[in-house]
Amino acid sequence: MSEAIPCMWMRGGTSKGGFFLASDLPAETEARDAFLLRAMGSPDPRQIDGMGGADPLTSKVAVVSKSDRPGVDVDYLFLQVFVDQAIVTDSQNCGNMLAGVGPFAIERGLVPATGEQTRVAIFMVNTGQVAVATCETPGGVPAYEGTAAIDGVPGTAAPVPLEFRDTAGSSCGALLPTGNAADMIEGVSCTLIDNGMPCVVFKAKDVGATGYEDRDVLDNWTSLKARIEAIRLKAGPMMNLGDVKDKSVPKMMLVAPPAQGGAVTVRSFIPHRAHATIGVLGAVSVATACLVKGSPAADVAKIPDGSTKTLSVEHPTGEMSCVLTLDEKGQVATAALLRTARKLMDGTIFA
Repeated sequence: MSEAIPCMWMRGGTSKGGFFLASDLPAETEARDAFLLRAMGSPDPRQIDGMGGADPLTSKVAVVSKSDRPGVDVDYLFLQVFVDQAIVTDSQNCGNMLAGVGPFAIERGLVPATGEQTRVAIFMVNTGQVAVATCETPGGVPAYEGTAAIDGVPGTAAPVPLEFRDTAGSSCGALLPTGNAADMIEGVSCTLIDNGMPCVVFKAKDVGATGYEDRDVLDNWTSLKARIEAIRLKAGPMMNLGDVKDKSVPKMMLVAPPAQGGAVTVRSFIPHRAHATIGVLGAVSVATACLVKGSPAADVAKIPDGSTKTLSVEHPTGEMSCVLTLDEKGQVATAALLRTARKLMDGTIFA
């Protein structure tokens, strides 16, 4: 008989996947991962025998549990289920799936609604950081309909503002793990940075691109992808990530001058496929790189004045605005973004 486990399928930001209570999944990691691979239908390019959508953005899992940490409501473990490989990895956060964690926690009774809005403090297990999601809860239940719009998602939905704190160096040990604004790798000037997501940021033109290509062009550009992967493999150890051949980090960020009035244009590889948009924490790391003097991103970006800076990060299907506040030393203290989420299905998944 197939194994059956309760699951809620949700869209979080520009991603979607399965949301599980930790207590419902096998406690042993190997058994848990085997179940999730079967549930998603991996490894298979189409994921035809599972719930995955044949794309890294739709082959994701959030594991949520009540937290016993002071000032924290729930713990959130993000798992990336590879599409065409039998790999489940916890080597990164996902800020898009994070948008669904608050509503899911309220739906499952882990967090009581507190009025028209409910703030949910979320410990991101992958990196040991805390984010706060503000969820719309009229009548004591999560609302998914609303007027907030985010690029990469059709229509509108209820807003889910996310506030991040102390994300610098969450995976690599330091905001700039090499201590440099730029390092030369494979003849390309790169910023190795981690403000919630380990990223390698470099000018698109330095690898022969413009930075304005669409996703299909980038995904079919074999020689470009090979060059980017060569940079990534060398950057991994420099970022304290070790051998990254089978890891989903670091993400690769090609930057160019803004084309639509924003701060910077980005084309993101996650890491082997071009992203249809850009990840939430990837956007935070790129926006932060724009503020690092001497970095490739700073060379092409247009930065607003003031200690609170709203940087519009342009991507293939629109933009994502990051609101960064600086401390007295000019360092990024907090980052906030607007996301939305929607419950798609609640039931039992079989694997």
